[in-house]
Amino acid sequence: MATEERTIDGFGHVSRTVDTAFRYLLLAATLFGIVALAILLIYVANDAIRPLTADPGWHLTFLLTLVLPTLVASGYLLRTDPASLRFGATVVGTLAVSTMFAGGAAMIFVDIVSPITWFAYVLALCLALAGVVAIERFDRRLPFTARFVGAGAVILLALFVIPGLVQSLPVYPTDDLLLTVSLGAPVALLVGRYVSVDDGRRRRLLAVAGALVAVGLGGVVGPLVGVTSVPATVLLAVAVVPTGGYAIGHVRRNPGRRPGLGFAAVILGGAVVGAVLAEVLGFAGPQSWVDWGFLTSAHSGTASDAGLYPAIGGSILLMVTVAALSFPLGVGAAVYLEEYAPDNRLTRFIDVNISNLAGVPSVVYGLLGLGVFVAYLGQPTGTVLIGGATLALLILPIVIISSREALRSVPDEMRQASYGMGATRWQTIKNVVLPRAFPGILTGTILALGRAIGETAPLIMIGAPNVLFSLPTALSSKVSAMPLQVYAWASLFASEPFYQAAVPAGVVVLLVVLLSMNSIAIVLRNKYEADQ
Repeated sequence: MATEERTIDGFGHVSRTVDTAFRYLLLAATLFGIVALAILLIYVANDAIRPLTADPGWHLTFLLTLVLPTLVASGYLLRTDPASLRFGATVVGTLAVSTMFAGGAAMIFVDIVSPITWFAYVLALCLALAGVVAIERFDRRLPFTARFVGAGAVILLALFVIPGLVQSLPVYPTDDLLLTVSLGAPVALLVGRYVSVDDGRRRRLLAVAGALVAVGLGGVVGPLVGVTSVPATVLLAVAVVPTGGYAIGHVRRNPGRRPGLGFAAVILGGAVVGAVLAEVLGFAGPQSWVDWGFLTSAHSGTASDAGLYPAIGGSILLMVTVAALSFPLGVGAAVYLEEYAPDNRLTRFIDVNISNLAGVPSVVYGLLGLGVFVAYLGQPTGTVLIGGATLALLILPIVIISSREALRSVPDEMRQASYGMGATRWQTIKNVVLPRAFPGILTGTILALGRAIGETAPLIMIGAPNVLFSLPTALSSKVSAMPLQVYAWASLFASEPFYQAAVPAGVVVLLVVLLSMNSIAIVLRNKYEADQ
């Protein structure tokens, strides 16, 4: 029989009372932190969305069409089939998050990169890859130097000649058709492969063709519902078709999860029915500051007309630049340090400094970017390239550390088995280690990008403007970002309307983006852990 208190030789005095008190103390501290954060978020969201300004009939409509059916369906599945409940929630969450990212992609194709330019570079990249593969596979009788020079010539020709030729054509297809081919085709290949499971080649081709046709419907269906063809095509390619493919493929692999589709239909259908009924019955919704005008308008001197559109586009371009710079450098450094570098004094010195750099305040990286890129290299201040390079330096140590941890998680027995089959170190890394570690690498990179998108100090130090009235169109263009815009509203335009309207609305949009990025990282991590 266990005693309340006892003494163990070599371990000291053991008290179950102290253990219980310590456990409840930790629980109280955790709950306090969660409740405090929830109160803060609710307070900000209430100022931004203002739900109490809606008509009582609007609340009642959505209570009957969305809230109550969702509670009943979730309660039933939670008791009878929790796996289907998780699947249905994942479908709804995937659609919501992918729709948000589809909006960002549509913004790029509407105002920054034209569809013909995107199509030209995608075509050039495909031709370059095809040429390299052809040289490597079908002409191995040539020496390595000849193959290397030939591959380099093919890549340079494709990337620097073909885009100009394509864009100089006097006639080319419509924008939605160009996006269907260049953006929808890769998505259709992935969706068709996932949906077809173990079907034959014919059914797989039919699945790919069906997904591609679904993306192509954006140019037809979009104008009918009041959306132009380019955003409609991007929405289908980035959000609707991938989510539908995931739902169909998952149910085909797990037929018992079909109730999860019903749960997703209850939520989505309830939202649509509630919106239609509220419109028909004339119930006014919340007078939210976060509306379509706020998301698609530029800054204004009045809070009621102020928008976040240029800042959202700037944040997207910065994150694309940061990912392009930090991901290959960080993963490459991690692979070298973990797989190739010897265990000596220099390597240990580098390890310690990388760990220390991960904790350096962000303002120091801003000073580094100002000193190196602006003062030393003479680059203009506040551009997309300089801002992205500075933020890439900020998250580079985090990417390296997370990538090394993912590489360490690969069992050494897998490497030894690959070596035993006669594979070289590079073949082992490429075919065994990196595929196994890639989910962890991607998770760490997404979390690092989530930190970068919320940083303000580095952008202020490199001279990025607080307010812009148009989207940047090139790497050399001036760029602002969502944190800078919110900072400007809270400081330069400090007034009660901005405090009560624009600032909370900007904070809510920024938090939604951050939580969406973190949710993707969490889903990838959970899936990776489940596959182990």
